[in-house]
Amino acid sequence: MYLGRILAVGSNETGNFVAYRVSSRSFPNRITRTFPDRVAVVPKEGHEKDVFVSPYIAYNCIRLVDDVAVVSNGSHTDVIAEKIVSGMSIRDSLALSLMTMDYEKDDFNTPRIAGAVTMDGEAYIGIVTHEKVQVEKVPAGEASYISTYEHIEPHEVEFTAGNVAEAAQYIMDQGKFKDFTNPVTSAAAFGKENWKLESI
Repeated sequence: MYLGRILAVGSNETGNFVAYRVSSRSFPNRITRTFPDRVAVVPKEGHEKDVFVSPYIAYNCIRLVDDVAVVSNGSHTDVIAEKIVSGMSIRDSLALSLMTMDYEKDDFNTPRIAGAVTMDGEAYIGIVTHEKVQVEKVPAGEASYISTYEHIEPHEVEFTAGNVAEAAQYIMDQGKFKDFTNPVTSAAAFGKENWKLESI
């Protein structure tokens, strides 16, 4: 099954996490690159001109702000992070940013998906499509995922990763996620006391 972009948020007994995977049929020539407080999706060397074909293929997919890790499939990662920095709650930051940015105006009306989790395990997940805006709280100690196609409702999922490298690998091809096609690259933030970032 092809789900497009996928993200997961939540917590387990080991830590709190956000994870992101690019699955793509149209623009597979991309990588995730880790920086001190963010992870960016960028074209591979030699494919930089792809951004002129689609403005939606390069963006920060994870941002760390204070004790919060934010994850999304587009430029709204930064918008959500800025609202959290300004003092807005996670839920309201997600809802307002998704509603304001709206779905992507491409050939597929691709939804924008997003999530965020605190170091205390408070987590939310959301989506905006051409029909709805939805933001839900993820119960403590649990994880949920959502995708741009097919699974456009939050789905509870077992997420057994114990560190940041395992989290990035898990959403790429482990557990339930191994059933989803066209994986390209992935990334995660994972933490108990301090966030760590990893990209694959």
